[in-house]
Amino acid sequence: MTNFISVQLKKASEVDLAKPLCKFIQQSYPGAEAQAEHCRAAEELSRLRKSALGRPLDKHESSLETLLRYYDQLCSIEPKFPFSENQICVTFTWKDAFDKGSLFGGSAKLALAHLGYEKTCVLFNCGALASQIAAEQNLDNDEGLKAAAKHYQFASGAFQHIKDTVLSALNREPTVDISPDTVGTLSLIMLAQAQEVFFLKATRDKMKDGIIAKLANQAADYYGDAYKQCQYKDTLPKEVFPVLAAKHCIMQANAEYHQSILAKQQKKFGEEIGRLQHAADLVKTVASRYDEYINVKDLVDKINRALAAAKKDNDFIYHDRVPDLKDLEPIGKASLVKSTPVVVPLSQKFTDLFEKMVPLQVQQSVSVYNQRKADLVNRSIAQMREATNLANGVLASLNLPAAIEDMSGDTVPQSILNKSKSVIEQGGIQTVDQLIKDLPELLQRNKEILDESLRLLDEEEATDNDLRTKFKERWQRTPSNELYKPLRAEGANYHNILNKAMQADGQVKERYQTHRDTIALLCKPEAELNAAIPSANPAKTLQGNEVVNVLRTLLASLDEVKKEREQLENDLKSVNFDMTNKFLTALAQDGAINEEAISVTELDKIYGSYTQKVQESLKKQEELLKNIQNAHQDFSKMKQSNNESNLREEVLKNLAVANDNFVELVANLKEGTKFYNELTEILLKFQNKCSDIIFARKTERDELLKDLQQSIAREPSAPSIPLPTYQTTPAAGSKPAASPTPTPAPRTVVGTKPQPPARPPPPVISAASSSPSALGPSGTAAAPAAAPAPTPGASAPAASTAPSQAQGPPYPTYPGYPGYCQMPMPMGYNPYMYGQYNLPYAPSPVYQAPGQPPYPPPQQPGYPFPQQPYYQQ
Repeated sequence: MTNFISVQLKKASEVDLAKPLCKFIQQSYPGAEAQAEHCRAAEELSRLRKSALGRPLDKHESSLETLLRYYDQLCSIEPKFPFSENQICVTFTWKDAFDKGSLFGGSAKLALAHLGYEKTCVLFNCGALASQIAAEQNLDNDEGLKAAAKHYQFASGAFQHIKDTVLSALNREPTVDISPDTVGTLSLIMLAQAQEVFFLKATRDKMKDGIIAKLANQAADYYGDAYKQCQYKDTLPKEVFPVLAAKHCIMQANAEYHQSILAKQQKKFGEEIGRLQHAADLVKTVASRYDEYINVKDLVDKINRALAAAKKDNDFIYHDRVPDLKDLEPIGKASLVKSTPVVVPLSQKFTDLFEKMVPLQVQQSVSVYNQRKADLVNRSIAQMREATNLANGVLASLNLPAAIEDMSGDTVPQSILNKSKSVIEQGGIQTVDQLIKDLPELLQRNKEILDESLRLLDEEEATDNDLRTKFKERWQRTPSNELYKPLRAEGANYHNILNKAMQADGQVKERYQTHRDTIALLCKPEAELNAAIPSANPAKTLQGNEVVNVLRTLLASLDEVKKEREQLENDLKSVNFDMTNKFLTALAQDGAINEEAISVTELDKIYGSYTQKVQESLKKQEELLKNIQNAHQDFSKMKQSNNESNLREEVLKNLAVANDNFVELVANLKEGTKFYNELTEILLKFQNKCSDIIFARKTERDELLKDLQQSIAREPSAPSIPLPTYQTTPAAGSKPAASPTPTPAPRTVVGTKPQPPARPPPPVISAASSSPSALGPSGTAAAPAAAPAPTPGASAPAASTAPSQAQGPPYPTYPGYPGYCQMPMPMGYNPYMYGQYNLPYAPSPVYQAPGQPPYPPPQQPGYPFPQQPYYQQ
């Protein structure tokens, strides 16, 4: 009697998880050791998928354990890898478990680049395999009963979990097998079967009949609800519906049977008979309607025997009134089952392959923290550099320290000599020229990489738009223009960066052209440099002056501030603090990460002292510059004023400014070169990302095109063309012809044009004519007796009675085959001339006797060529 329903497994297409995961790992984790460890884990995950999905699974606990371990691994990597169409793009393709396909194509399938889709399908297979393992259990012992009940409840929980999560996991319409309606019904079926197992165990353990009746009644209720959910939907296999209907009746009959025993014990003999009669009717319905699915012979015999005995006892002894079915008290229900909730990990042997890899949320928080740290450090360094440039500019405008060193008036000041030596050691004007020459090449390389990446997106988007226009609503996948929005925004950002870099390059070149001659002068030997500087009268009287000593002291203090800034800048760059543990702790404690609060607190703790030193340095410089300017005013008043001295001081100022500009230009150009080289790596990653998603989209497109071709091939062809009335309806008062040859198609009678006579029937082929003697020497039919050929163009003899319509061609007409060919025939071809053995149909007995030559057919109305003469064959 027992016949349990098990669910078929979904089939998955092969996918290589190792390659895309390793690529992401290499891009995201700089350490070689960490990369190697994570890549080994990715390869192990790919092998685990192949074991779980790439081969037929036995209906055994070990196979289920493999599926559960793979599902647990998917759950563990979900927060650590950004699986999506525009990041780690892996397309998972699964077939519908219940679609067996058709003659012209495969079964329905769906391909999505979402890890949630893979998880849903794997969990479906976990539930399906659990149902198959439960169906294989031996229900004659307690171990088998317990295992079956456990697996049915797990399968019910798995299908229920899919029902609750599938729509959010896929963000689109799923295939029929994992749709909420289908898996909801499957969950209820599994729950009903688990309840039935408990009913069987209670029966086997000979528990009280009242309890058994309640268990059976609850199982009948579950089966009835499952049948109601799917009876009007074509989602599950057709053989499921009769099994559910039969199980509902059988469980209800068992409930009535055991309740009748309880009624007998309570001496309610009429109720006993009423319940047994109802049970007998139920099993009779099953036996008559669903006998090919479930055998209930033993249950029928048991109920009928009990009913006969109860009737006999009541008729002869008790004479109790048998109540109507509607008057019987309802049987209670007792549910001993519930869906097992899906709590990860499902496998008891689960080990996280990526245990040392931080979750994606932590990675993102670390990335944002690093950006905040970089902004803070860059802002502090920029403040210090800007202050240094300001100090250099002020000193250059005051011709310091050259003014207090140039007391002889005819030698190059030592500060200018030091600047010249520094410029020459750094390569001088050739270094700047080479750096400026390299910038356009680096810029062009980056522009080409970016343009090629966007071109790939444009081409794929154009192809997607063309196919969407062609197939319209059949083309069911994410439009490329929506999918590529993040990538296009990223590309636009890179475009803006390149445009700003080009503007900065132009400013640097313009500044270089302004100061190029002075920088070139600094690069000359000391003799040439001294000759280029105008001489002035000596100012030896100022050498021991107090004002000069004050200026020297202030300038030394300012140099000390600059050196402190250089050290402070190096310290700011070298500070490094790993925030991973902080964020992991916050995620473990709170379940979420408040990145901003944690980052601001830690940055203030780590960099607070450095930012304070930066501000103190800026304030100290401000005071020094103020004092230097005041002291220089006193120094200028004491200096002897003459034109030669002013001209010399102006040249020395320009040389000092040229040195500062050279240092800044070289720094800017080197930073620009570094910027373009780093941007090249970023753009190459962007290009790889675009290439990966284009490849994944192409694979998805090919799969979808293949499915569309198969679905189009499975569609029914156009409806048949209805037959003309003259071929289907006989004329009034006439009888259909006895000959199997269809009626020829009528031809239009034009005006009062005389109709040609009916064509004589062709000769009858007798038995003798088919004998060897009737054949010519070569095996062909012997020619009939010669007959005079009619003159071409001669008029046909008039018939005594003209036919009602012109005769059709001598070949049959039937639906789809035209009765008359309206196209012109070649001049040398007579379509009405047939020999005995080239007739397209079997000759009729009413035809002419053999030996009679066939008459030439009359000229047909509207025939475009003259009638051809008749020649004997």
